[in-house]
Amino acid sequence: MTKQEKVDFTIKTLQELYPKIPIPLDHKDPYTLLIAVLMSAQSTDVRVNQITPLLFDRADNPYAMVKLSVEEIREIIRPVGLSPMKSKGIHGLSQILIDSHDGEVPQSFEALEALPAVGHKTASVVMSQAFGVPAFPVDTHIHRLMYRWGLSNGKNVTQTEKDAKRLFPKELWNDLHLQIIWYGREYSPARGWDLDKDIITKTIGRKTVLDEYQKAKRPIKK
Repeated sequence: MTKQEKVDFTIKTLQELYPKIPIPLDHKDPYTLLIAVLMSAQSTDVRVNQITPLLFDRADNPYAMVKLSVEEIREIIRPVGLSPMKSKGIHGLSQILIDSHDGEVPQSFEALEALPAVGHKTASVVMSQAFGVPAFPVDTHIHRLMYRWGLSNGKNVTQTEKDAKRLFPKELWNDLHLQIIWYGREYSPARGWDLDKDIITKTIGRKTVLDEYQKAKRPIKK
């Protein structure tokens, strides 16, 4: 298979598996998405989706959020982990949105990444899912799968993002990054991986990855 054939096979398979793509983090507008993404660092989407309704019931916009104290925010979001840091970030970020952006989430990568606690991945998620701007946020699932599929060298997430943007059509980026995340969770996880269920890796996977998998599966000779 050529690299282009691998890419075409990947796109076709993902579109068949995920014709309708669920959004991982529950939100109703750019602000609630931004806060949910900040809360998701080193936590699971499931846990974040359990806690955001409690937070957004108290404050679902920056003006309401800054009326809460950092301690009140921390108490609500404690179950998602890293609550001391995240509560300060949410409060401070909300104040900056009021002071510098009329309470609105800015619609550019540059302005988003200038906000405290907002890195490139968070900005990419917001641009993609809130504003529909083509982006390719790379999480651990995408990083792992792009390597397993031989589409990136696995060096770092920056390189993985560059490779994904180079290989996949721009008009598909917003769908594909979500489809790959769901595929990684369901069919190609880091742990408990069953290659027989992982049709994409089984078909186009990097030879060294497939060899290592088969080697690990072989019974140990006594």
